[in-house]
Amino acid sequence: MTEEKGTKTKTDASAKISGLTVQLPQINFSTFVFSLNSSALVQLGMIEDPATGKKEKNLPIAKQTIDLIGMLQEKTQGNLSEDESQLLVHILYDLRMMYVKEIK
Repeated sequence: MTEEKGTKTKTDASAKISGLTVQLPQINFSTFVFSLNSSALVQLGMIEDPATGKKEKNLPIAKQTIDLIGMLQEKTQGNLSEDESQLLVHILYDLRMMYVKEIK
C-alpha cells in the first residue's frame, strides 16, 4: 500500500500463477464493479466461465449479482465520482436488459 495525501490506496500487484508472474490491475471501485459485471456476464451465459471454458447460464445467481450491484449503487449514492456513478448506471442498465431477455 502507498500513502497519498493521508489516504491509503492499493497499488498494482503481481501474483505467481503456474510459475508465471502475472500483473494484476489496480484495485479500486471501478475494477471491483467490472469484476462483478464479468461475474454476471458469465452467469448470464454471455461469456465463457474461465474455470470451465464453457458458456453456462445460472439465471438465479445472475439476478443476485445484478441485485448486488444495484444495492452497491444505492448504498454509495452521493459518495462516488461522476465517472463511477455513470459506470454503475450503464452496467446495471445493460445487465438488467440482458437478464430480462434471458428470462423470456
